[in-house]
Amino acid sequence: MLLPLLTPDVVAGRSEVSDAVTVGDEVFSRSDLVGAATSTAERLGAVSRVAIEAVPSMQTVIAVVGALMAGVVVVPVAPDSGTAELRHILDDSGAQAWLGATPTDACGRPHIPVRLYARSWHRHPQPRAGAPAMVMYTSGTTGPPKGVVMTHGAIAAGIDALAQAWQWTPQDTLVHGLPLFHVHGLILGLLGPLRIGGRLVHTVKPTPENYAAHPGSIYFGVPTVWSRMAAAPEHARALRSARLLVSGSAPLPPTVFEALRELTGHEPVERYGMTETLITISTRADGERRPGWVGLPVEGVQTRLRDDAGEDLPHDGEAVGELLVRGPMVASGYLDRPEATAESWLPDGWFATGDAALIDADGMHRIVGRMSTDLIKSGGNRIGAGEIEGSLLGHGSVAEVAVVGVADDDLGQRIVAFVVRAADDPTDPDTLARTLIDHVARSLSAHKRPREIRFVDDLPRNAMGKVVKKKLLTDG
Repeated sequence: MLLPLLTPDVVAGRSEVSDAVTVGDEVFSRSDLVGAATSTAERLGAVSRVAIEAVPSMQTVIAVVGALMAGVVVVPVAPDSGTAELRHILDDSGAQAWLGATPTDACGRPHIPVRLYARSWHRHPQPRAGAPAMVMYTSGTTGPPKGVVMTHGAIAAGIDALAQAWQWTPQDTLVHGLPLFHVHGLILGLLGPLRIGGRLVHTVKPTPENYAAHPGSIYFGVPTVWSRMAAAPEHARALRSARLLVSGSAPLPPTVFEALRELTGHEPVERYGMTETLITISTRADGERRPGWVGLPVEGVQTRLRDDAGEDLPHDGEAVGELLVRGPMVASGYLDRPEATAESWLPDGWFATGDAALIDADGMHRIVGRMSTDLIKSGGNRIGAGEIEGSLLGHGSVAEVAVVGVADDDLGQRIVAFVVRAADDPTDPDTLARTLIDHVARSLSAHKRPREIRFVDDLPRNAMGKVVKKKLLTDG
């Protein structure tokens, strides 16, 4: 039986420390947080769903905890949301009010402020494990963002599985500066330490200087954070006393993995998940950490691969197919979108991720991209673009890269790599192109080599910083 996600007993039932939660310059003990959150919960009244502009502040922390304790559904909103996206999220979610910091644009919703120093010890009924806790919106790469309904039980199961995989205990101090409107920063980075115990330090901004200034045992970052850390050796070395460096949300370049190992003495823990599934796969605190691979299914999770016909593929480290996952942390569906839900949530409990992956005989998983843009069918072979990108990023002349499949009369698709060269690389473009093609052929296999290298000044990205490969295919 799952414990409730957050109740006064769960949050406060750990050893009391005066600095349980730190956000920038604000520091709260665990009892301070419970008292302020309970006071906030009392003032929500008949509200059943609230939007929270997730600025990195103690107000946001209290707003999230208070709403969850009261059984009110939280709708996290990015502070930089544009007008059209903001209105879509508020209207689509049915949010009745804003809770927390004063929003930039209230869009006609009333604002319920959070009083940092108000305290109450009133007890609220515990939400059911199957009750909705959050509606989190996807990045909307294929249309308007869709609301993902996460239950209290799913979030609790996801956190507990990671506690087992990472040996995460109340003795740990988590340090990060990630946004509080994504799975990584909000569910893992805020609700994780509150449920498990220990300390949380949110640095507001995830800079190398801020991370180095706050001693911790676990540090969270995305690849951009870790690449900047690797470029700042004096700050990276300050993390040698840590226990785990965790990377997610995008593939970590092998060169950054190696640099962090050299500078910090730690091989980063990589993990895989989605808004719809939370974290389902991860390398272990006590297990193998292989650059470019995201590890094994966490406790309670099953995975498999399927081909275009829906048939299962072997776990041989070569066969690439769509990754399907099943586990207690998977969301219950898209809000008010039964057709979209039916496309991804299969009748037998499996969730179709849309991600192309391979699994080796030991169960290690490698994500090679999206099925729609990153699975390349060339000369009868099924090839993952992410595997080729990882190989190219291991070459010192490559700063950034995106690999796509371009229509080809002979091969079906030919592999084309769009490469941003490392600064001040002196190599002649034609020579470098041949070198990179040979590099992939040697490190992977001949049929996975790019047939063409196109050098570009930068790669097109969306608001989330992800490369828009469809734009490369149309404009490149």
